[in-house]
Amino acid sequence: MPASAERYLEVQNSDEFTRLRHRLRSFIFPTTVAFIVWYSLYVLLSAYARDFMSIKLIGNINVALIFGLLQFVSTFVIAWYYSRYAAQKLDPLADDLYKELENGEKVAGTTADGSAH
Repeated sequence: MPASAERYLEVQNSDEFTRLRHRLRSFIFPTTVAFIVWYSLYVLLSAYARDFMSIKLIGNINVALIFGLLQFVSTFVIAWYYSRYAAQKLDPLADDLYKELENGEKVAGTTADGSAH
């Protein structure tokens, strides 16, 4: 039997849902800011520090190429780290909330530090 709108609102107003949103935001906001700063540094250096970015390191490989490749590396690192973070900190809480919605009863969840109780 599908959960009612009232049940969704109950879960949305619960401490568990608030904890889930806090954990998600505590990862997403700082990571997004860090990535935007890192990307902006790359763009600004490319536009205004051409002499620095054109320094050759090995053969025809220059600083700009290394910074450009590091943009890809940082994107994959962030994706990997988020996947790991979500599996450890977000998914258990989300699973408990889902079970609570489906069953219509309170399910033993996780504590504030992420451990099961």
